[in-house]
Order: sequence, then structure tokens, then C-alpha cells
Amino acid sequence: MLAWASGLGFGLPGIYAIWHLLDRGGIATVMGYPTYGEGIFEDLGVMTSVPLLVAFVVVCAAECVAGWLLWSGRRTGAILALALLPLELVFWIGFSLPFGPVVAVARTVLILMSWTSASRAQA
Repeated sequence: MLAWASGLGFGLPGIYAIWHLLDRGGIATVMGYPTYGEGIFEDLGVMTSVPLLVAFVVVCAAECVAGWLLWSGRRTGAILALALLPLELVFWIGFSLPFGPVVAVARTVLILMSWTSASRAQA
């Protein structure tokens, strides 16, 4: 569920941000906060762009796939979720998204707990 929350929670607004950037030429704001803009990426000179947002949405979609695989009880879901962490971290830090790492820590702890309990059950 946490993988889906992260994938959908960041991916769906990312799709809106892509549309807004293409349609209006600027970063959308929600309740006064910029969506995927004015973060560390911009401090480093990396402006929010459609390709950057598309890459993030693809990572979010992969996170949803990982969630589906985890829900199905497949170990590949755990491997995919753990493999996506570095990419997600880059985007969360770059876009200054504080809730991503919090959800990722909880998700990773649950994955590792289930992995070790499954390993013990097989032994």
C-alpha cells in the first residue's frame, strides 16, 4: 500500500504538473506551494522541465508496479522497490518533497521485515 501511495501520490500530481508546464509554460501552485519547482534542482541550475517531470512520473509508475508485485507476494516487487529508492531519492531531494523519504523508510522497513520472516520460514 505504501508503494502505491508513493507512486500515485507523487505521480498523479506529476502528470498535472506536466500538463500545466506544457499548457501554461510555468510551474503550477497548489495552496500557494509550487508543484515540482523551486527546489534544490533549481538551486543547482536544473530547471523543472517536461523531460524531468516525465522521468519522475515513470519512476512513480514503476513504484506502482512494485506495489502490485509486493501485493502479489512476489520477491521481485521487493527488489524493484529497493532498486527504485536511489532514483526516488534524487527526485524527492531535487523537488524538495519531504514526505517521500518518510514513506520510503516505512516501506523499506516493512519490506525488510517481510523478507527476513520469509527467509526464516523457508529455512
